[in-house]
Amino acid sequence: MANIKSQQKRIKTNEKRRQRNQHVRSAVRTEIRKFRALVAEGNAEEAAVQLRAASRSLDKAVTKGVFHRNNAANKKSRMAKALNKLTDEKA
Repeated sequence: MANIKSQQKRIKTNEKRRQRNQHVRSAVRTEIRKFRALVAEGNAEEAAVQLRAASRSLDKAVTKGVFHRNNAANKKSRMAKALNKLTDEKA
C-alpha cells in the first residue's frame, strides 16, 4: 500500500473503475454471445432484435469509456454483416 494519501485515493478509484469496466464488458460480451447463438441457429427475426440490444449495450459502453468507439463500430459492423448474410441465405 502506498504511503502518499493521494496515491491511496487513486488506488481506490482505480479499483472501482476496474470493477465497473469488468461488469460492463461482461454484459456486452453476453449480448454479443446471445446474438451469435441466434445466428448459428438460423433465427433471423430474433437475431435482428438481439442485434439492436447488443448495439445499444456497445454504445453505452463507449459512452462510459469501456470500449473505444472504433472497436464498438467494428463489432457492430461484423454483427450486421452476419445478420445480412443470414437473411440473404433465407431469401
